Amino acid sequence: MEKINKIITWLRKVYGDKPAIIAVSGGVDSAVALTLLTKALGVEKVIPVSLPYRDQSIEDTKLIVEFNKLHDKLRVINIGEMVDQMVEVLKVDEQVRSGNIMARVRMIVVFDLAKKYGALVCGTENKSEHELGYFTRFGDSASDVEPISSLYKTEVWEVAKKLGIPEIFWTKSPSAGLWSGQTDESEMGFGYLEADKVLSGQGDLVDQEILTKVKEMVEKNKFKLSVPYEFDE
Repeated sequence: MEKINKIITWLRKVYGDKPAIIAVSGGVDSAVALTLLTKALGVEKVIPVSLPYRDQSIEDTKLIVEFNKLHDKLRVINIGEMVDQMVEVLKVDEQVRSGNIMARVRMIVVFDLAKKYGALVCGTENKSEHELGYFTRFGDSASDVEPISSLYKTEVWEVAKKLGIPEIFWTKSPSAGLWSGQTDESEMGFGYLEADKVLSGQGDLVDQEILTKVKEMVEKNKFKLSVPYEFDE
């Protein structure tokens, strides 16, 4: 796939001699980003980090790390205590707010490690999430480098197959892992197959109700792509 080679070449140019830090969740986006990063820079320059909350499983994270022969370099840092302390101090009683805190704590950890190792943070945001505004500002959207931001979610799945990534990554339900049982599709009210058709200008191929939901989500979250609002004389 020509796009894969272009991304790998671009990553080499962007990183130069710098190492890369990447938070690996066990989802397809971070699996693809990690694999592209490793192909571009080599195992010696990639530092994968797993940031589970409490007893959150990291088995799929270990699987993709081992797939890329990086198992000896994996850093595991449990964010449970950090998140819970913030939730307690701020008296947070809403699931979305606690999920945002979790995403932002992960961001703090990866950027601190980047400072420690003189590395650039590799993000894992895809084009679908970006256009839908389905991300936490200063959380999972924070990065120095975004290798898959030009790929819709359905394209990420295809790239995963082309890269030979284990099937579990492109068949399981997408999830941000911010609370038990959370999935992207249950939270959004539609799937990425339908969303990508709408976002890529093929809205006539989906049900009218789905079309409306996707457009409403884009409209609701478009402020995320505009802030910070800056005064300009």
